[in-house]
Amino acid sequence: MFSTFNSTRKWALTIGGICCVFGLIAFTEIQQGQKHVQAVVIHLDEIDGHRFLTSRDVRGYLTNEGADPIIGKPYDEVDFRQLEQRLLQHGLVKKCQVSRDLMGNLLVTIEQPRPVARLMASGEEVRAMSGQYVSEEGRFFPLSMNYAARVPILTGEYFRQNRSLVNEKNQPLLTLLTYIQQDPFWRAQINELAVDEEGSVTMWPQIGSHQIEFGLPVDLDAKFKKLKLVYTDVLPAKGWDRYKRVSVQYRNQIVCE
Repeated sequence: MFSTFNSTRKWALTIGGICCVFGLIAFTEIQQGQKHVQAVVIHLDEIDGHRFLTSRDVRGYLTNEGADPIIGKPYDEVDFRQLEQRLLQHGLVKKCQVSRDLMGNLLVTIEQPRPVARLMASGEEVRAMSGQYVSEEGRFFPLSMNYAARVPILTGEYFRQNRSLVNEKNQPLLTLLTYIQQDPFWRAQINELAVDEEGSVTMWPQIGSHQIEFGLPVDLDAKFKKLKLVYTDVLPAKGWDRYKRVSVQYRNQIVCE
């Protein structure tokens, strides 16, 4: 009985010892692996279910298109802050964070800018890769080869002198663009906006041959309430091509001609 017990105990100790050895080997390999970049894991957010960037784009940004390889690089030579600054130099990256996990992977999280309009130079033909986007913050950023966002076209002499909408002067116009983008009805209806030198806005809809004289981008709720009345009551009764001009720019007044 004791012989059987001792034999079983020896086998248990032997197996336990082997497991410990393999465990130590595995732990050592993991520890060594953690000292070098094993892989680059990229997390990209989406814009309406799509992405301006691909993982391949991000890897190219990180490595200066392969000139500065990351995989296999010792972590004590990896400057996370420098990599983040490298990514932020590209207009399609709004925010980013570079970190690492316990397995030795380099983790890259990208937040992309969200567009509210597509700015076109006056007289410029709308082509696949012409113009640039206006972000929610009022910054201009480049188009993407991977995805074209469905946002209103923005034109006009106003943008010869205003190359950004982030300052206080341009907040009313940015608020108008955001208003349209966040409202499902107006996002579907408004196709183009033109802004003259004084900041007055004219719009063109998806349906109908008329133009909308909106005026300065102020009193948005009141103006869109009047415009909604035109689209729900007037045009369905009179015909979508009846008028060439619809004006809501003056208080307590709607003009259809």
